[in-house]
Amino acid sequence: MSGEATLSGDVPHVDCVLVVVTYNNAPSLGPMLASMPGACGSLSSRCIVVDNASSDDTVAVARAHADVILVEAGRNLGYSGAINLGRSVAGPHSSLLIVNPDVVLAPGAVEHLHEALDDPDVGIAVPNLCNADDKVYLTMREDPSVTRTLGDALFGARLAWRPGWLSEPIRDLSAYAEPRDAAWASGAVMLISAACDTAVGAWDSSRFFLYAEETDYAIRARSCGYRVRYVPSARVRHEEGGSGRSPALLALLSVNRVRCYEKHHRPPATVLFRASVALGHLLRAFRPSERAALLVLCRRSSWGALPGGVE
Repeated sequence: MSGEATLSGDVPHVDCVLVVVTYNNAPSLGPMLASMPGACGSLSSRCIVVDNASSDDTVAVARAHADVILVEAGRNLGYSGAINLGRSVAGPHSSLLIVNPDVVLAPGAVEHLHEALDDPDVGIAVPNLCNADDKVYLTMREDPSVTRTLGDALFGARLAWRPGWLSEPIRDLSAYAEPRDAAWASGAVMLISAACDTAVGAWDSSRFFLYAEETDYAIRARSCGYRVRYVPSARVRHEEGGSGRSPALLALLSVNRVRCYEKHHRPPATVLFRASVALGHLLRAFRPSERAALLVLCRRSSWGALPGGVE
């Protein structure tokens, strides 16, 4: 199926459509797809793998699974662009699961997320994401702000007990033991209700090739009246290193944080936010990758040279 293709014939309505975006993920894609049936349980589902022109065996791995619909983008559309392509061929559904290829879904995980959508005010449900040693990732976030970014720049992972206005990640581990709302959360696994998907519309691929797209999407979902709900009973293991991060991607991460903030705030606040992000790199400038990211962040004219080519 090409990037312009659509599902043909009578396509049945399913409880959940899974959209998996791949780019050179051959080693991790197989385990992820193998975990899907158990995670969905009694839910009817359809799985769409959108491949961003992988050069490894990712496409062959996807084709080896008869229940997978493979969409070959033909080029690297980035994360948001590939999600939009997957949405365009999803067919009728009650929910849309955006899932990274480097995760393994625990049995019943998607069912638990889907139950959270029984509340019509919940538009996005996110899981308990952990590593192979069951260490919980700090995936829940507060809204991006100047003070939170400044706190993270100054203290990093230290002083985990600091107040929420000085940290964007929710660092209190006890917060991950019970269901709760968050401003936004990691985009590794997000279950979105069909109503929320329709209301928010396409992901912003014009700004976000990779990184910050989930932040922007959650902000837009909340502006439409939907809540982001954390579901601790939905467990997902994240395979560390599945995506990797080069110096260019570290720079893109910071630049896109600024782009997202700029999209939703006035210029004076954006200047302070960008300065706070830059301070974080400056304080860690003993690392070459941090110095490189700082230089890119300070020279807006260089942003178009980052992956995705967004000016």
